[in-house]
Amino acid sequence: MTDILIRPAHRDDIDLLAQWACAMAMETEHKRLDPGTVQRGIATAMAQPQRGRYWLAERSGEPAGTLMVTYEWSDWRAADWWWIQSVYVAPAHRRRGVYAALYRQVHDEAARTPAVCGLRLYVEKENTAAQRTYHTLGMHDAGYHMYEAALTRAGNG
Repeated sequence: MTDILIRPAHRDDIDLLAQWACAMAMETEHKRLDPGTVQRGIATAMAQPQRGRYWLAERSGEPAGTLMVTYEWSDWRAADWWWIQSVYVAPAHRRRGVYAALYRQVHDEAARTPAVCGLRLYVEKENTAAQRTYHTLGMHDAGYHMYEAALTRAGNG
């Protein structure tokens, strides 16, 4: 079995994480992102950890996948939900346990952190393969639909 190492991402990973974020947006939403904006967004989160954290998976010493966690305060629970976002597994490493290893790392860390009440993520309605993966890892459909009102500004189209 191939070893998968999960580590916190660092500043040297920003270019790769931005490439993967752009690839993920194109694959899942057919949306072209501005690479400079994405790089700034990732750099900001790394410089201001209260905004989010990134993990990077390496498989056989090669970058294989990533995810980011952001935080949502729950007044109902007096604790944070950790939102899993920006999930990407490089094509050559898919279906090889990379996402499961990333998820286990985040889940185990959240379980050790008393101020965390759980993990959440959102998934495209048509992405049934991802939904099966999340279900297999113990997640369930929370029964919500997501609504948004995006504000169009320079750089965030």
